[in-house]
Amino acid sequence: MEIFTTNYDLLAEKALEQVGVPYFDGFVGAYNAFFDIQAIEEDPLPARWARLWKLHGSINWGLSASDRVVRKPNPDGIERRLIHPSHLKYDESRRMPYLALHDRLRAVLKEPDLVVVTCGYSFRDEHLNEVLHEGLARNPSAVLFGLLFDELDAYPQARRLAVEGRARNLLLLARDQAVIGGAVGAWQAVDDPERATKIPGIQLASGAIKCRLGDFEEFAKLLGELTGKTR
Repeated sequence: MEIFTTNYDLLAEKALEQVGVPYFDGFVGAYNAFFDIQAIEEDPLPARWARLWKLHGSINWGLSASDRVVRKPNPDGIERRLIHPSHLKYDESRRMPYLALHDRLRAVLKEPDLVVVTCGYSFRDEHLNEVLHEGLARNPSAVLFGLLFDELDAYPQARRLAVEGRARNLLLLARDQAVIGGAVGAWQAVDDPERATKIPGIQLASGAIKCRLGDFEEFAKLLGELTGKTR
C-alpha cells in the first residue's frame, strides 16, 4: 500500500502507528533520521509495510547545519524548518525530497492495473494534477477514483481534467454527480432508494441519492465494511 498526502501534519503517522502498521516514509535512522533517495527508488520493502509519501513536506522535517534533510521527533530542535516545496533547481545528487517524491508518484502511476483512490484532495494543486493526468493518460489499465466532499461544481479543476482531458480513466464521485468516462451525470437509484441508503457513503435527501464517500468518515465506514474491521 502506498499513501501519498499533501498534508503537513502527523495524522497519517499517528494512525499507522496506532494500528501497528509498519511504514517507510523515505527517512532512515532514529536520532537524526535522514532522507534517503536511493531507498525510495531502488530498495524493496516487505509487502506488509505501508509507504507514506508527504508530497508537500512535513512539520517535522528540517535542514541540518550541513544542509541535510532530516526528520526529528521535536521539530523545534531543527534549526531551519523545511516545509514548503522549493522552486530552485537541484542537480541529480542534491535534489530536494519533493522532486524525489513526485518521481515516486510518477513511477507508481506506471504500474499495470493500478487502482488509485483520492479522498480529501480538491485537485487545486496544478503540479500534482499534471502528474496524475499524464500518468493516467499513459496507463489506460489504471483507474483513479476521485472522492469529492462537496458538489461537483465546487471542483472546476477536477471536472476539467475528467471531462476535457485525455485521461478517461479519471472518475469523479461528487455528492450530487459523477464523471465516468468523461460523461457527467447525476446520481440515480436503480431500484429501491431506501435499500441504497444502507450502503456506506450513500444518503437519501429529499428523494434524491447523494454520494458522501468524499467525507472521510463515510469512506472509512465503507473500508470497514469491505475489510470487516469497523474500528
